[in-house]
Amino acid sequence: MLQQQGVYGMQAEIIAVGTELLLGHTVNSDAAHVARALAELGIDVFGSCVVGDNAARLERALRDGLRENDLIVTTGGLGPTDDDLTRETVARVAGVPLEEDADSLNRLREYFGSRPMGANQRKQALLPRGCTVFANTIGTAPGCAVETPDGRLVIMLPGPPSELLPMLRDGVVPFLEKRRTGVICSHMARTFGIGEGDAALLLAGLTSGANPSVATYATDTEMYVRITAKGRDAWEAAALAAPALAEVRRRLGDRVYGVDVTHLQHVVVDELTRRGRTLATAESCTGGLLASLITDVPGASAVFHAGVVTYANEAKTRLLGVPPELLARVGAVSPEVARRMAEGVRRRHGSDWGVGITGIAGPGGGTPAKPVGLVYIALSGADGTWLRVMRPTGRAMPRAWTRMRAAGHALDMVRRALQGLPVVPA
Repeated sequence: MLQQQGVYGMQAEIIAVGTELLLGHTVNSDAAHVARALAELGIDVFGSCVVGDNAARLERALRDGLRENDLIVTTGGLGPTDDDLTRETVARVAGVPLEEDADSLNRLREYFGSRPMGANQRKQALLPRGCTVFANTIGTAPGCAVETPDGRLVIMLPGPPSELLPMLRDGVVPFLEKRRTGVICSHMARTFGIGEGDAALLLAGLTSGANPSVATYATDTEMYVRITAKGRDAWEAAALAAPALAEVRRRLGDRVYGVDVTHLQHVVVDELTRRGRTLATAESCTGGLLASLITDVPGASAVFHAGVVTYANEAKTRLLGVPPELLARVGAVSPEVARRMAEGVRRRHGSDWGVGITGIAGPGGGTPAKPVGLVYIALSGADGTWLRVMRPTGRAMPRAWTRMRAAGHALDMVRRALQGLPVVPA
């Protein structure tokens, strides 16, 4: 169970500042980082927007946001250049003057050391009067939290993620936790093999609740469900969350590969370790991605024997024992070759389980009979060999998506076999 202190009942909006975000020169990852941190505190994020380096537009966004939210978090616009106007604009909206913060100025002097520090750099120490300052341990611009006359909060954070993330973790989260008026209990049910739309249909009725709340989120290769309950204390929050989590698991069934776990590869390595089993992989179109995901997990060396990338037909024959006449007859991208790859890598490395992956990741190389996106994934064990077919989605998908999705299918097959579930679900 994941229990965290929550700021009970607050709602927030995130405003990202920077013309480079509007032009697409920089990806707005800051909003995702902030939203995730706020959600884990029990703060509901109801909006996010991007404004350019324009004080008038930022001021309008701030005033509109503060009319509807308890908290506004801005990212960016705190640097030394003329177009960094977030401090001045927030101070104007909050109705307080800017004052030089002595601690922030000292940190700037330490940062520059013997190098000259111009007036434009010094202006980064100008902060709204009475604010709570968040030190920047990486760069120059400090962050801060300022309260408006009607008791709402504006938190300003720097734009570079390398500066924002430690400030968020070490400054903002503890600051908001101290303002809590309740407790939340949050669980994350992670799934593979079901899309967000299908999950929403299965979870109909659950996702409309407020406390506990059930929300679905999708990535390129997975879908997960967050269950969050708010209560006066930890016991009440946990008691509210437990039945909702149980119902989510009941409705989604064995598509749920874990609750409050990190990723599917961690579950696979944990299951292999717990059962004393070993794995080897043979990859073609995924190019070693599956082996990389597995070996990213600490402790994988105890259960992962080998990963072989057999891109060429000759390598499939020499390293895995796939007959050349089979390759000539059915082609490298075929169920027969995937099976032989899984069986060959398992046999040659003495592993309990072997995986074979072969397919067409694209963007070229497809035919009407074997289109881009077609992948065969085989899993070989002591009791036989199973095959899963990943077919094109109907629209062209990026090469990286196809490869990652295929590796995910392979991990899911291993997970299911270890847990005694159908390896190829109906």
